[in-house]
Amino acid sequence: MVKPETDNPISTSTEFMNKFITFEGMDGAGKSTHIAWFAETLRQRGLDVVVTREPGGTLLGEQLREILLNRPMNIGTEALLMFAARLEHIEQVIRPGLRAGKWVISDRFSDASFAYQGGGRGLSWEKLSQLEQWVHPDLQPDLTLFFDVPVDIARQRLANNVSLDRFEQEQADFFERVREGYHKRIQQHPQRYAVIDAAQNLEKVKLQLENIISLV
Repeated sequence: MVKPETDNPISTSTEFMNKFITFEGMDGAGKSTHIAWFAETLRQRGLDVVVTREPGGTLLGEQLREILLNRPMNIGTEALLMFAARLEHIEQVIRPGLRAGKWVISDRFSDASFAYQGGGRGLSWEKLSQLEQWVHPDLQPDLTLFFDVPVDIARQRLANNVSLDRFEQEQADFFERVREGYHKRIQQHPQRYAVIDAAQNLEKVKLQLENIISLV
């Protein structure tokens, strides 16, 4: 929702006020596997849920996604294109969904830029903060589920993919920096994160999610 951050993103209220929830984690963490289940569980409560992703979510966003995932470019260009796609996403999908009373679940949001372009690529945190303030100064997720996993396990999972994009093809040290970037972001905004131990098997991860969703 469009509102100031609160001390606790997980409400125990029985009133289902719509929320903006994001799923984060480095490639191979397994977050995307659980989004459909999470959304369907909310729908079973009678809630109207929109599931979307970044980069992407809009026609222009999907076109930028294809470029971002497959074409080499300057790190500044990469960050600017990510936020350009995000601005379209916010104005065409996220804000309209929230204003209509829908729950919006996004596979990645600005935390990913701080982790990948900031942590992984080494772009200035200050520059990313300026872009964030420009693109969505009054919008942050109500809850961010961070799927945390050691890099070696994430790399093993990616090894099964036959087609890897240019981010997934990065070396282990890149992903170590990405993971550090996520943890830095969590330290800055701990009140809106729920950290999932994604090194466990699917059933144990789902148990963690069931506990979280029972409090949302």
